[in-house]
Amino acid sequence: MKTDYKNLEALSDKKLRTLRNNLNNRIESFIKGGEKNLPPSHMLHGLDDGDCKNLLKEVLMEMKKRGGGEK
Repeated sequence: MKTDYKNLEALSDKKLRTLRNNLNNRIESFIKGGEKNLPPSHMLHGLDDGDCKNLLKEVLMEMKKRGGGEK
């Protein structure tokens, strides 16, 4: 089951932070070449390096809109 990230506004702040952290970790694993195949239940299952980077940008923009973005 792939998670739909089209409506980031509907996610809670905690879920958004979790998503940001998971994306940062996943991108780092792609860079290091140690990425694992994620199980279908994982929130990032099916996303490649480019998808993760694009989604991270959207997540950070949403966090900034809420006033809790990276400083």
